[in-house]
Amino acid sequence: MNQTRYEIGTEQLKKIDGVGGEKVIESLKEIAPDLGKYIIEFAFGDIYPREGLSLQERELITITSLLTAGGCEPQLDVHINGALNVGITPEKIIEAFIQCIPYTGFPKVLNAVNVAKHVFAAYEKTVG
Repeated sequence: MNQTRYEIGTEQLKKIDGVGGEKVIESLKEIAPDLGKYIIEFAFGDIYPREGLSLQERELITITSLLTAGGCEPQLDVHINGALNVGITPEKIIEAFIQCIPYTGFPKVLNAVNVAKHVFAAYEKTVG
């Protein structure tokens, strides 16, 4: 039986973002349920399962894109956790952020590092 985009997306979301991703979708149910559906079907059902990049590469691109955009700290929180879930080390995450300094500047990198600090501490408590 072929899975729907929603089913594929739900599996990807759980694999990558776990509880954090589920909370995001749940938070949208009352105010914008279609937005949650679009996130699951498009981002996690269509984009994440594509061939060509590993989940680690996809999450590294995602967190650096969110850093560069700025003002995306809640999403950065979820995706830093996702990066850890797919096996990216805290050291590699910080190194990727440092690589962004010449292109996006210190303030955005400092904001991302601050988010990472909190995510790393919470992650350590759940797995350590």
